[in-house]
Amino acid sequence: MDLAADFWNNKYKNNKIGWDLGEISPPLKAYFDQLDNKELKILIPGGGNSYEAEYLFNKGFKNVYVIDLSETAIDNIKNRIPNFPEGQLILGDFFDLEMQFDLIIEQTFFCAINPTLRAKYAIKMKDILKDEGKLVGLLFDAKLNDDHPPFGGTKKEYLTYFKPFFSFETFTKCYNSYSNRQGMELFIKFKKK
Repeated sequence: MDLAADFWNNKYKNNKIGWDLGEISPPLKAYFDQLDNKELKILIPGGGNSYEAEYLFNKGFKNVYVIDLSETAIDNIKNRIPNFPEGQLILGDFFDLEMQFDLIIEQTFFCAINPTLRAKYAIKMKDILKDEGKLVGLLFDAKLNDDHPPFGGTKKEYLTYFKPFFSFETFTKCYNSYSNRQGMELFIKFKKK
């Protein structure tokens, strides 16, 4: 296990997971509730305890994948949702992933990676999305931490990473954020160019 994996595994083992809402994020629940194609191949990178994956799976979406560096986080999902397909819970590095998806869900992964990796993140998203695939989720629109996750940012900054590869269907202040994130999130729906 590399240093990054150890860092995140220790966070989960010691329950130092302040970003974890303990339930699905309201904006993502609202988005999922209007999806009707249960055949979509969906990825949740840096999924952690992944209440989003659980919600989708329980709604009949059977092609949901989670990738995370933390073995503890992956085990937590297995224990909470024993019938979730084990082959769709990937212990590994998002940047090494070589599958393709129709939809990728962003939920506190972008803010967890080192900001020096953000341009690489945008390129990787483009590479693993199928043609016309979508990146949907939440980005922080706030100054947070400089030296440890979660790392914040601004819409203006994010435009530089995503504009070359995506058209923006939605890129706006989130109106239905979880209470402790009100006014701090952007809801995004980006379509691969």
